[in-house]
Amino acid sequence: MRVAIVHDHLVQKGGAEAVLQIFQSIFPEAPIFTLVYDKEKMDKDFIESNIKTSFIQKFPGGVRFFKWFLLLMPLATEKYNLNDYDVVISNSSAFAKGVITRPETLHLCYCHTPTRYLWTDSHLYIKELPHSGFVKSIVSLFLPRLRVWDRMAAERVDKFIANSKTVQKRIAKYYGKESQVIYPPIDVSKFRIFPAQENYFLAGGRLVAYKRFDLIVQAFNKLNIPLKIFGDGPELEKLKKMAKPNIEFLGKVSEEKRAELYGKCQAFIHPQEEDFGMMVVEAMASGRPVLAYNKGGALETVIPGKTGEFFDHQGWEPLAHEIIKFKPEKYNPEEIREHAKKFDVAEFKNKIKSLVEDSWKEFGGSI
Repeated sequence: MRVAIVHDHLVQKGGAEAVLQIFQSIFPEAPIFTLVYDKEKMDKDFIESNIKTSFIQKFPGGVRFFKWFLLLMPLATEKYNLNDYDVVISNSSAFAKGVITRPETLHLCYCHTPTRYLWTDSHLYIKELPHSGFVKSIVSLFLPRLRVWDRMAAERVDKFIANSKTVQKRIAKYYGKESQVIYPPIDVSKFRIFPAQENYFLAGGRLVAYKRFDLIVQAFNKLNIPLKIFGDGPELEKLKKMAKPNIEFLGKVSEEKRAELYGKCQAFIHPQEEDFGMMVVEAMASGRPVLAYNKGGALETVIPGKTGEFFDHQGWEPLAHEIIKFKPEKYNPEEIREHAKKFDVAEFKNKIKSLVEDSWKEFGGSI
């Protein structure tokens, strides 16, 4: 069974790239097809991988400014030559699912979400573009065409795998397809319970608008309680200007440092609606409770009263109210960590292996 993996683009480290690494460990001989590959940022994680890039990689500025080539991405994706493979696994939140395969090839798509800027967040995407109104109007003219292509691309998938029940519902709504849920993998072994916690709350990740770090900053500005935020992104400078001295921005941190930050914090703050929310589970793998917005993937991972609490309205006041009520002694770190083990990487590997093998047999292939 010859396997190929297709990924949207390899230019930043995030949840999708963590999943890609696990796919690569399950199928070490499989090449990775991707639109562009930033070797400086990603080579440490994929140094031994067989990376095959699209023609966009060769353009001047193709890697650094790859978003400017949005309208060429469907064509670039369709030009991958996958004729030599029995099974293609696309790891996708955008274009990767649109590959063209032979009738004899099984195409499985691990879907992180239907393309956000075409479906759930299209209006927000246009609003937050860092360009003039003229450029925004041009982009808005082409989004309907991309939406048609995206819907058509979904028809090329033989079987969808959703990363959460939240995404499963989106796949059904926007693509009209059934899917099976397999939660993303968390390497629980990288996290541990610390004997004592320090006097700070924690938040982190990619500092982008939809993740609503602004709500956290507003809440902690009012409460004057220590907060640490790790990560980098386009919102960093804006957030720094908003923040009072009780809020510390740590920038990018190592995996070891992140694990320590989780383990020593009072609680992890999660104010956004995510497709799944891998950092929520990482915090729980460290035995720490999570204060989360009551929507999206957090509904499938946080258990109120046991592994954390929810706030119902996405505003700084409900979040601040939850922080004021928070009693760390209420939660059992061992129980929280035990719950996180349900999302361990070993579980993911076993389920993916079984699904691929069973699907290939059903498709008429032989292992």
